[in-house]
Amino acid sequence: MSYIPANIIHCMRKFLCILVTVFMLLPLVAGGNSETASVNADGTVNIDFWYAAAVTEAGPIPEDWVGYDIIRDKLGINLTLTMLPSSDQDQDVKLQAAGAANSLPDLMMIVNRPVLTNLVDQGLIASLDDDFVAQIPEWEAKYEDQDSINYTLIDGTRYGLAKGSSTIGVELLCIRKDWLDNLGLDVPKTLDEFFDVLYAFTYDDPDGNGLDDTYGYGAFIETTSTYKGYPGARFWPIMGAFDVPGLWDFTEGNVGLSFLEPGFYDFMQFVKKMQSEGVIDPNWMSYKKDDFRAAWKQGKFGVMYESWAALSAESNYAPFDANFPDGEWIALDPPVGPDGSAYVGALDKTYRILAISQKAKDNGKMEALAKLINWLGTDEAYYLLGYGVEGENYVFDENGNPSVGDLGENSYTGGVGQVMTQLRNIVYTNTNEETAIRFPDYIAATSQKVMSPIQFALAAEKGPWKNAVGSGRMPTPSGDVQRFYEQGMAEFLAGQRELTPESWQKFIDDFMKVGGEAWNQEGVDYITTNNLVIAD
Repeated sequence: MSYIPANIIHCMRKFLCILVTVFMLLPLVAGGNSETASVNADGTVNIDFWYAAAVTEAGPIPEDWVGYDIIRDKLGINLTLTMLPSSDQDQDVKLQAAGAANSLPDLMMIVNRPVLTNLVDQGLIASLDDDFVAQIPEWEAKYEDQDSINYTLIDGTRYGLAKGSSTIGVELLCIRKDWLDNLGLDVPKTLDEFFDVLYAFTYDDPDGNGLDDTYGYGAFIETTSTYKGYPGARFWPIMGAFDVPGLWDFTEGNVGLSFLEPGFYDFMQFVKKMQSEGVIDPNWMSYKKDDFRAAWKQGKFGVMYESWAALSAESNYAPFDANFPDGEWIALDPPVGPDGSAYVGALDKTYRILAISQKAKDNGKMEALAKLINWLGTDEAYYLLGYGVEGENYVFDENGNPSVGDLGENSYTGGVGQVMTQLRNIVYTNTNEETAIRFPDYIAATSQKVMSPIQFALAAEKGPWKNAVGSGRMPTPSGDVQRFYEQGMAEFLAGQRELTPESWQKFIDDFMKVGGEAWNQEGVDYITTNNLVIAD
């Protein structure tokens, strides 16, 4: 063994001690800890927030949004906003992919509770203790109740802040009245009449342009693992004609997964008929939400299931009005099925969840996040996020309520102004009074006809809706079971698998064997244990 001088050994030991000290301090300097956040030279803290925009087709909040300055100056936060995809399903995919890569933002909006539970199971979401809640009194006073608290409890621990969206229906079946008038057709009432109208809208040139360029029905695939089911809510009024809207049935005597009921096979046969007769836009299986909305504004189809606000709010309606000044959408009652059933959809009490990543907590950002969330509960945040900047996007009327005044496109209902309020779903309370303020009557720019969004809202509220309260907290299947179920449905509807009573029963039998039976039983147990059964 070669000799090493003592002075060299001393230097090596000193170097190793310094190296160990550096590694011990590195987490504090680079990433912070649960006590001390990484603070910028100007004293601010960086917060990344992924949000679900109110109107995705309008685009993200601009870089010069005044809210950035207010939040930095008042709260000491450099906020970075990232808009999530338009559909709930795509939002779920993005969040779970970010979770798998350990790249979740500091703060995120989650629409579907199963995504929250999945991320919690992976240790990626921060728990919220009493000390944190004590720092957000403004938010707590305005937006929280026991139901919203319970919604984010997992094994007795809170993992987010749930804000109620709406307890009434916000979507409706609607139809082109001008197409009915052009063809001399009555408003359909039964399912057979409904199909006849779809056929006429497809083959009888309802827009009178001499081209074969229209379809009866338009849709897109919109699913969730606890509530909407496959192929999703765009088909709910048709499912309702067979008494099977929504993924779960809470009705006494039928408790369980709706697609296990005989009526769901009948629904599938009806959709197959729509496809074979060519009365549904053939792009429906590839459309995203924004594609679907672009299609109806371009006059592609004459019957659809749509959010009343997405249909009738001034900036949303404007492209359709410009393209078809003589066009007119009206609310349509859901068609009555062969056994007298008619529902516009399944109704649950829905929430949006604000969740904090564990990484943000580890990096010491909880205090800054508490400041931001508490600010979201203030009147300042309500008006800024909900209506924009006073004098630019809204004015106060004689009753002290926000109003569009004569601000035109810059108003909170206009095409320019609504981009400034993409975060409004965080702060709106969704009362009828607020809805009337948010969506006032207006004169459409091109056609000059009076539009009344609140009338569409009232039509959506009327329904009728099938009670499915509790759907958001229902158990979810394993990835394999969900893929088997959705892929099988898609193959039937795409014509890759023949739909017969025998092939459908085989699909159901195989589904039960791969884990569907356990999923269904878990759901039945949850519904009965939590007293969610609806008397027949």
